[in-house]
Amino acid sequence: MIILVTGTSSGFGKWSALAFARRGHRVIATMRDPDRSSPLMEEAHRQQVAELIDICRLDVNDAAEAGHVMETVIARHGRLDVLVNNAGYAQGGMVEEVPLDEWRAQMETNFFAAVRLTQLAVPHMRRQRSGLIVNVSSISGRMALPGFGPYSASKFALEGASEALYYEVRPWNVHVTLVAPGFINSDGFKHVEYTSGSREASGHPSSPYHSHYEYMADFIAKAMKRVPSTPESVAARVVRLLGRRRPPLRLYGTFDAALFAFMRRLLPRSLYHEILYRSLPGIRHWGPH
Repeated sequence: MIILVTGTSSGFGKWSALAFARRGHRVIATMRDPDRSSPLMEEAHRQQVAELIDICRLDVNDAAEAGHVMETVIARHGRLDVLVNNAGYAQGGMVEEVPLDEWRAQMETNFFAAVRLTQLAVPHMRRQRSGLIVNVSSISGRMALPGFGPYSASKFALEGASEALYYEVRPWNVHVTLVAPGFINSDGFKHVEYTSGSREASGHPSSPYHSHYEYMADFIAKAMKRVPSTPESVAARVVRLLGRRRPPLRLYGTFDAALFAFMRRLLPRSLYHEILYRSLPGIRHWGPH
């Protein structure tokens, strides 16, 4: 199979590229800065799959570059079997404090870039009467956490577009799967981007949202260090999709994501939200004092 994966310099993108290559598939591993390919390729050489991985520069927000990459893949290989839209980042901040231009930047990378690449890939998949689009979402695309409104909004949007696409392309034997992991044992929390206003609020007790930032940041950092799920374990689950005749619309990549999804289906919505609200870290200290 010919598989294109975006955002492969680290994390899930890196480990999924390696997992696909171990299965003998040709992987086009894209990243915005190919100079950051060393972690991927060093591990690829260690696993003896380097010859199956092609590093390709791609800024997913550059429409011309995305079109060129897709044209190159089709010209070189004649087909594209799997597209994994993984590239993205997390914008932190309370809804009130994130400037609109940063909301737009979050949506551009996490949502519109994935739609753009999907629109480029689907015509080829329809012609070959087969294909799989894997859109990397998050449990944040099913439930929103305070302090991550822009990130959740981008993933909620991706969920909606992917679900529509799932029905639209099925007659051509093209499938769509949303991968929605929860907490993953990684340093991802260190790479959350905060606005200057958010950073200021988190450091000043006089800010109305100071306690929100203080307790949520500590909670997320600890959670991401204590859970057993890793980018590698999530990648292993995604690779198994290739052996399925009808891949599912949603794949919850971690236990906590599956648990929250089950709770959302099982409980009355008002009770579900009340339980989550009362479970927020330090909630008694939030708000006016």
